[in-house]
Amino acid sequence: MEPVTHFLTGACIGRAGFNRTTGYATLMMTLAAEFPDIDILWGFKGPVEELAHHRGITHSFIGAPLDSAIVLAIVYGVHLWRKRRGKAPPLAPRWGLLFLFGIVATLSHILLDFTNNYGVRPLMPFNGHWYSWDILFIVEPIMLLALFLGLVVSSVFSLVGGEIGAHKEKFRGRWCAVCALIAVVGLWWIRDYQHRKAVTLLTSSDYRGEVVARAAAMPYPINPFVWEGVVETQSFYAKIPIDLRTTNIDLQDRAKIFYKPAETAVTLAAKKSRLGRAYLDWSRFPLLDTEPPSQPGQAYDVHFRDLRFDYSAVNFGQQNPRRTPLSADVFVNSRGEVVLMKMGSREEQP
Repeated sequence: MEPVTHFLTGACIGRAGFNRTTGYATLMMTLAAEFPDIDILWGFKGPVEELAHHRGITHSFIGAPLDSAIVLAIVYGVHLWRKRRGKAPPLAPRWGLLFLFGIVATLSHILLDFTNNYGVRPLMPFNGHWYSWDILFIVEPIMLLALFLGLVVSSVFSLVGGEIGAHKEKFRGRWCAVCALIAVVGLWWIRDYQHRKAVTLLTSSDYRGEVVARAAAMPYPINPFVWEGVVETQSFYAKIPIDLRTTNIDLQDRAKIFYKPAETAVTLAAKKSRLGRAYLDWSRFPLLDTEPPSQPGQAYDVHFRDLRFDYSAVNFGQQNPRRTPLSADVFVNSRGEVVLMKMGSREEQP
């Protein structure tokens, strides 16, 4: 999920009762809930390293205690800074407890990232397999709204209560935060139910006489009834937009077919490149297109895209249908040598 959702989730978890046990609990859990995304620093080494390490060890079960320890050191620094200024939290900090709370918040980050279709690798470094639930879009407005209200409504009530002379709570907002988290779980239940219906519909259909090897349904934001179906057979992929509110769904009529291209020396060289290996390790429905050089001496452009993110009903501002989000390019010359790797607008030499 995007960072704001992680921050809000950590804050709601902290306010749900953890902040009544030790000082800095909400701060600790808010920071720890987003900290695993520190792996974006790999981007300084180039797009290949960023792709290879994104949602890696910092998003794993074994990495959660390390994430928590680093955040704890940051919170301890904040504590020393406040202490020098004579400011103390309402409760004395219990550092061992804060460390455990940081692990809980880090695990919430892994869980949230698991709910979308990018996926996580929670068993790193022992197992690099990607897992994803595919029920939420990377930006889910309903979830954002629920978490935001869970934090804001209690402040509004406190303000109103202060004006009428009501007793001010020392730790306000507990039940609003709990309700927000319950609303998030309820959203997951609705999404999961509709997601399973969509996947069942995809796997129960026939596609030009070929057996379905894999099928997945990718989420859209807000609407739990609309999904982007992806089916893989031995020789092609099929993309099918699904609206579960429609009673008669003809998947054959809606399917857009993408035949798997034949393997060539150029595509093999692209797949063996550092970018190609990282991309294919992460991608679930990879489709490669090869664009021959327009002039003598130029390189072949092997374009990698993952059909999970090729939404038929959303253009995402892309003018070229090949240039879907999270696509990549590997340029191979006539001698089979990789001369350039590119992901988005970022380029890297082999």
